[in-house]
Amino acid sequence: MSAIHDQAMNYVYQQVLQRLLSYFSRAERTALQLLIQRLTVAAGGSDRISDFKVLVIQSGTRDSCYNLALLRAAQLSLASRSPATFQLRVATLRRNGTSAAAMQCMHRSFGALFLYDDPRVEVLMVDHRQVMPFDHQLPISEEGSATTPISLLMIGHRRTHNEALELWDEEYLATAEFYGQIARWNNGVDALVGSEPVRRQKQFLEGLDRAVQKAGIGTLPANFAGFESLFAILDGLGGNYYREIYPASEQTLWRPEGQFEACRRTGYVDINDLLVGNLEERWPLLTEFLGFQLDESARYQEGSEHVDPLITAHLHGLQKQFIAGGDYRDGFTQSLQGLLISMRRSLVPEPVCQQFEAALDSAQACELQRELAAVWLQKTFGLGEMQLVCLLFTPFTRSGEGLERFLRQCHPGMLVALPDLHRAMQGLHAPEQVLKWMIDVSGLPINLICRLYAMEPVCASLENTQENVEASESADEGTLCDRSAEG
Repeated sequence: MSAIHDQAMNYVYQQVLQRLLSYFSRAERTALQLLIQRLTVAAGGSDRISDFKVLVIQSGTRDSCYNLALLRAAQLSLASRSPATFQLRVATLRRNGTSAAAMQCMHRSFGALFLYDDPRVEVLMVDHRQVMPFDHQLPISEEGSATTPISLLMIGHRRTHNEALELWDEEYLATAEFYGQIARWNNGVDALVGSEPVRRQKQFLEGLDRAVQKAGIGTLPANFAGFESLFAILDGLGGNYYREIYPASEQTLWRPEGQFEACRRTGYVDINDLLVGNLEERWPLLTEFLGFQLDESARYQEGSEHVDPLITAHLHGLQKQFIAGGDYRDGFTQSLQGLLISMRRSLVPEPVCQQFEAALDSAQACELQRELAAVWLQKTFGLGEMQLVCLLFTPFTRSGEGLERFLRQCHPGMLVALPDLHRAMQGLHAPEQVLKWMIDVSGLPINLICRLYAMEPVCASLENTQENVEASESADEGTLCDRSAEG
């Protein structure tokens, strides 16, 4: 019965491979052979390929779906020539921003590629530091959903008050920890396969460098060379990137416990140079075969999986309004214009860029985007404008150095309670209404505000613009604080 089953499954895999290849152009078929050669060399030769395990990350984006299809074609092509082929681990990180549409998209692609029933393939997801089988119908855990915004706020409050708010720094931190841990789980993997161009590798490592500084766990080595050194960098950071953010009693261990190797020599196989053709040529494979659908709620991910242009522009608008005392639309427009230049340079599809560009047409369009951004932030992270403005002012670090400035600008009625606020942040007794106000305005529990009170701010911006200089000069003349450019 087993032999009959294996024969039937091999026939199915052959059919999947033939369908895949039917969507590949001649150039893609050539690239596929080069990929097979590259993986065979990385494994140490064809006699070792069956012991070689490859990791590919899935997020539901167009590029991640295409990469998976290419790797699956390589795996099945090798198997069609001989029984020996590499093993594949497909892993997804569940986060607040992972939409149901993205989960459905991944499920459709996994089904089309017949990943679920293939013993050579692991299909996994991680939710709140727990590794489990991928399940597109399983909602994100309550613990994971609640932890993400707290972590985001804690990292964000480590900024200096004159530094632009990089809301996605915590995302870099969580993603990097996920890479390191999923590569070590259950006997580990030998290589991560990715297609990020050098620019996006650099962007990720720069974002991670900012994040680890704000998390208080050090800095990345100088002159990091891209993802070739990614796992060496991650190993140097330790296994728990939030160890300085949360008290030990509130830290969740990676699970299942005891199934993570202490050290794993994982390499990186770059396939960016093997990607051929353009988006239009890939659409039939993506849509007809894999069932890919562009998620309108995550359009930005086609340019970068960690930066949302509209949300970033919204935060710059708030910073211009509340910190620099200017006009929201000026900050929003300037930020979005710069991001559009970067998106076009990165070859983000022009229709996507034009949708963002439409937000610059008028004050009414800008205001609509402000409302949409506010709704998304509230729905995704439970953060309203009050918590974001508090985050912009970073009033808690360095013994509440910026607290009075924040109160005078945004909550003058609380100035009378300034001594009580300082006592509360030192862990001393304070009136209940003062404690409730602190929780409401910040979105953080009191014990974590106390941790911020004992921490120093971290300046991790790399550049300043003329706007920052002008805002800094205004601060010297009596305004509350300046605004730096995107670092």
